[in-house]
Amino acid sequence: MDQDERLLHSSSFGAAATAYAQHRPDYAQAAVRWALEPAPGLRVLDLGAGTGKLTATLVALGAEVVAVEPDPAMLAELHRALPAVRALPGSAEAIPLPDASVDAVVSGNAMHWFDMDVAGPEIARVLAPGGVLAGLWNVFDNRVDWVAGLERVSGSAAIGPRDTFGNWRAQTAGAHLPSAGLVARFGSPEQTEVPHGQLRTADSLVATFATKAGMLVMPEQERGAALEPIRAFLASRPETARGEFTLPMLTGVLRVRRL
Repeated sequence: MDQDERLLHSSSFGAAATAYAQHRPDYAQAAVRWALEPAPGLRVLDLGAGTGKLTATLVALGAEVVAVEPDPAMLAELHRALPAVRALPGSAEAIPLPDASVDAVVSGNAMHWFDMDVAGPEIARVLAPGGVLAGLWNVFDNRVDWVAGLERVSGSAAIGPRDTFGNWRAQTAGAHLPSAGLVARFGSPEQTEVPHGQLRTADSLVATFATKAGMLVMPEQERGAALEPIRAFLASRPETARGEFTLPMLTGVLRVRRL
């Protein structure tokens, strides 16, 4: 994905902020605890915070959270859901916080949108010595047969590059954070995966797919056509055809420490 395409996709979520808040999953608490484990304290920046899915988990774990999000509509949803959280407009490339002001910087399903050559030094700037940078990704567990089938019918616009278990494992092999901006500032990366799940119905899972960036940038008629095979597949499977079910997922985590 080139720079222009990445910008188009990353800026697409605001138009669906309410649906994003309603249909996207939260993050496994055990994964978030692991991400924060080496941090020297609990002052945490949620970077690219979106509507506050990860922010809410951080708050539940007792962290002192500041959220930073570039999209006004997403930020408005975060304010509505978590009015007590300090939430600021800003981006990974221009963080509106002082030097060494947080013990951890975390990002939920957003780090792949950052220009890490610029964001890496910015993140290092706001982190206290020994602080942690962690990316978290909720991914579909396609080791489960019906989830693998769902992946096959969904297509690349509905299944993003880190949305499935196999792709998460492949892209984080060797726990590599791909940025020269991080090499001199952080130690060796570590990774883990924690079982997770999201309670869905067929209709609400289709609505979740509709919040994916690849879907949001499509014309409405094309998007409807792309969602139809997903709807038909879910109607055909005994696991998903009637009522509520749990979508098998993992929360994958990649963390590094500030030197």
